[in-house]
Amino acid sequence: MKYRDVIASSAAALILTACASAPPQSRLLAENFKAMQPTSGLSKEMSMEEAVRIRDGLVAELSASQGKVVGYKAGLTNPAVQKRFGTTSPVRGVLLEKMLLDDGAEVPVKFGVIPFFEADLVAVVKDEGINQAKTPADVIRHLESIRPFIELPDLVTAKEQPLSAAVITSFNVGARLGVLGKPIAPAPALVDALGKMTVVMRDQDGKELARVPGAAILGHPLNAVVWLAEDLAKSGGRLRAGDILSLGSFTPPNFQKAGMTVTVTYEGLPGNPGVSVRFK
Repeated sequence: MKYRDVIASSAAALILTACASAPPQSRLLAENFKAMQPTSGLSKEMSMEEAVRIRDGLVAELSASQGKVVGYKAGLTNPAVQKRFGTTSPVRGVLLEKMLLDDGAEVPVKFGVIPFFEADLVAVVKDEGINQAKTPADVIRHLESIRPFIELPDLVTAKEQPLSAAVITSFNVGARLGVLGKPIAPAPALVDALGKMTVVMRDQDGKELARVPGAAILGHPLNAVVWLAEDLAKSGGRLRAGDILSLGSFTPPNFQKAGMTVTVTYEGLPGNPGVSVRFK
């Protein structure tokens, strides 16, 4: 059996195990995710350990319809947002294959229970040396590309559901959909540009919806990669070649309307790259 087949078989076995041992909340969240129905009754007092078990069970349940695990997402990467939810650290979610769409994708305006959009950024892992990276300059050497990204999260909860960092972790940090722009080749000079860029979000009429510095994510967006690697290591995991990493939101949540087109531009990166999505 080839190495890649061994890995695939191992991953499938882990998913089956997680499904079999999934907490009841995992199955409820998965059923409501598919039906786009709100979930309530998640304890605001749940521990992070319990939240991680629920998240992992949810991901296992969703894999049948959403495809294999292709990467991870960092949430609560802004200090002000962390304070709001009573934490001093980001939280981690999992990205599945069918969650990711191409630039210019058309998406239903009601794509989730409480759907919204945010300006984000993706890093694609080149090799496992990234697990030893401690600085943005270290990270860039182990990336295949940087990609513009509009995340389309979903809170999946009832409006009365209290939220905390653990509750947000339990429903997979709201991972639902996201739109990927064209790859940007990594280079040492890109490290400085990422820290100094300005992320601008506009609608179809050119109206500016948000303008945020690149440093809004943990002081530098690639610091989110360092955090993801460290957080995975705590549970015995590792980042691997090809992993797609959503680095967190630059902007506050924005709510879409039918017929709206949103474009995010990364001013200060070579060519001022961008990505767009249309809501139907």
